[in-house]
Amino acid sequence: MNSKLIFVTSYLPRECGIATFTNDLINAIKNQMDDSIEIEVCALENGHQGFDYPEEVKYVLDATKLEQYQEIAEKINEDYQVKTVMIEHEFGLFGGEWGDYLLNMVDVLVKPVFVTFHTVLPHPEKKIFQIFKNIADKAEKIVVMTNSSRQILIDDYKMHGDKIKVIPHGTHMILWKNNEKAKERFGISHRPIITNFGLLVRQKSIETAIDALPEIKELFPDVLYLVLGKTHPELKKIEGEKYRYFLEKKVKQLGLEENIQFVNKFLDLDELHDYLSITDIYLFTTKNRNQAVSGTFIYAMSSACPIIATSIPHAKELLSKDTGILVDFEQPQQIARATIRLLNDENLRKRMSKNAFYKTRYTIWENVANKIMELFRSFIEHSNYRYRIPPINLEHIKHLTTDRGIIRFSNFDIADLDSGYRLDDNARALIALGQHYELTKKPSDLKLINTYLDYIIYCQKSDGSFINYVDKDGSINIRNNTANLNDTNGMAIWALGFLLSQDNFNKLMLDKAEICMQKALTNVENIHSPRAIAFIIKGLYYYNLKKYDRKITTFIKVLADRLLEYFNKVADKNWHWFEEYLTYSNVLLPEAMLYAWKATGNICYHIIAKATFDFLLSKVFKDGCIKVISNDGWIRKTKKSQKGYDELPINVAYTIMSLDLFYSELGEPQYFTKLNIAFDWFMGLNHLNQIIYNPATGGCYDVLEKDGVNLNQGAESTTSYLLARMIMVKYYHVEKRKISKPLYHSEQLRNLLKNKNEKLTSV
Repeated sequence: MNSKLIFVTSYLPRECGIATFTNDLINAIKNQMDDSIEIEVCALENGHQGFDYPEEVKYVLDATKLEQYQEIAEKINEDYQVKTVMIEHEFGLFGGEWGDYLLNMVDVLVKPVFVTFHTVLPHPEKKIFQIFKNIADKAEKIVVMTNSSRQILIDDYKMHGDKIKVIPHGTHMILWKNNEKAKERFGISHRPIITNFGLLVRQKSIETAIDALPEIKELFPDVLYLVLGKTHPELKKIEGEKYRYFLEKKVKQLGLEENIQFVNKFLDLDELHDYLSITDIYLFTTKNRNQAVSGTFIYAMSSACPIIATSIPHAKELLSKDTGILVDFEQPQQIARATIRLLNDENLRKRMSKNAFYKTRYTIWENVANKIMELFRSFIEHSNYRYRIPPINLEHIKHLTTDRGIIRFSNFDIADLDSGYRLDDNARALIALGQHYELTKKPSDLKLINTYLDYIIYCQKSDGSFINYVDKDGSINIRNNTANLNDTNGMAIWALGFLLSQDNFNKLMLDKAEICMQKALTNVENIHSPRAIAFIIKGLYYYNLKKYDRKITTFIKVLADRLLEYFNKVADKNWHWFEEYLTYSNVLLPEAMLYAWKATGNICYHIIAKATFDFLLSKVFKDGCIKVISNDGWIRKTKKSQKGYDELPINVAYTIMSLDLFYSELGEPQYFTKLNIAFDWFMGLNHLNQIIYNPATGGCYDVLEKDGVNLNQGAESTTSYLLARMIMVKYYHVEKRKISKPLYHSEQLRNLLKNKNEKLTSV
């Protein structure tokens, strides 16, 4: 049975900022969460307005009718599928004095209630104070969008801080791009562009910006100020287009007809992004000193626009000298000086643009949806709280790949060719694209696979071993002389073994891989590094699926015995591991032991694989989430573990691959559950509730840090995500969490596992 969430709000097609906000939020929740979560809307109208609403609108409330609040609350109470109610609160949306009609709904609702206060007035009069207090007393949590709003609720409304959650206003995900190309499309590449957008109301104080234009025009005669948006429907009801006519008259009086353009329409999202992409300076003006948050301001900032903004709390919290300039209310001279400064300094504008883009990535709607859903999580059946699996998107993989191989790093979503290439990344890319080709049989995959294979072959030395680093021009990087290349050699064999186990590739490709593998085998027995051994065991296991060579099985046994020896030296009853510490890519070791068992039938390998894997899982899965061991949080046998951050996608992806193997072989439900939890880490089930996978590019962010996400999307993270995503294909139809095939383990293995504890003790 699905879980329902109800939003009480104004809603599109009503032209209203809250309606747009809620529509964007609901779409983000739908995109993030599986179909087991249903969203319904109680749409607010100012009188009967008769809008043609979308299907999610199940209730329509005339906000001027007191009796309807109770009636609809009772209907919501009767629907047992409804788990929570979210009220989007803004003054003017609800009837009565200061919107006190809403209390008639809040008092009747028995479902858990959450409220977002879009405006928080400081030093409230008694009536407002009482309304907010009554709502807060009934609500599970109060959501505000700025820290200053939270502090006002604590100081002026006497609310407890633990009840208030700060969740930012959402923004749309866009790509990092060059606005000069967009300007060329508009035919205005030579003109400096200033913009402002949103429904036109007097509080926007557009006249303040117009008064600043003459001074700006003296130095920049081609400057163009775009005022984007139609008059607000509620203002138009009261006074028609009086405010717009006032502005147009001022423009003529100042002789600015060639410098100001009014775009009198409600912009759809694509149009808005086009305009923001050509913006040199976004100008946010307001005369409302009580305005806490601006959706237009944060949209512009997230679109990489340098900002000049009136000092509302939202702007003061987000802007710094590296992202924009703050000005006082209704001060055209300050606006003129700030604009001239930015137009005179292209480097400053570019720096502000990049910093604004970076600083607002946490505000994208997917992240806001994750934070909102985290509030609701405890009220939703566990089986219904599932993230949607994104469609497979290879665009960023292709963008990173040249004729030489896959490029190592990126700046945001732009490939950094100067970073060169690594064998490690090309090996993962080969395996991931090989799995994708097995699924789709797309010829374009073969070109990529062959590129990655050729890179591996290029990196092989005459003695059969491999280097890792190659510069952009194909020269061998000096770093190969000092770096530890054991893991690189192991990864090469893993990739080659995988390729040679497949039936889908042409003879020329397989012959190249076979020659490379045969040369590599001459060094196998000289490897002692545990993770390199693990990669090699995996590669040899795959290789022998077609080779059936006893020599390969012997290699596997020699290497597995080496891991077993490491285990016996270190392990005790409280520490089931191969080393005295847990560092990076830990899951490779138990995974390799299970492959060794599959290859040789040696039960000791199986027992150690199971014991060490479960030990590791106990360290990284807590409270229904995965937190892989990070670079600054290694766990040591003899020391109390510290809480580390800087979690890498590669470690999560390897965990998913290992869970897939253990579940396929052992059939224990815990592995399947943890596999899903681990994949949801990419979608936002992590300590920041932020997405790590970028659906706009198909790339994956490089690091989940303590307080943010590293937004570069390099080859390691992107290929790792794709490996994890290909695992999910085995279990689910498309992006829905519907099991696509029965998953089981043999009766023989089931009987074998009954005595595993006794056998572990004997080992």
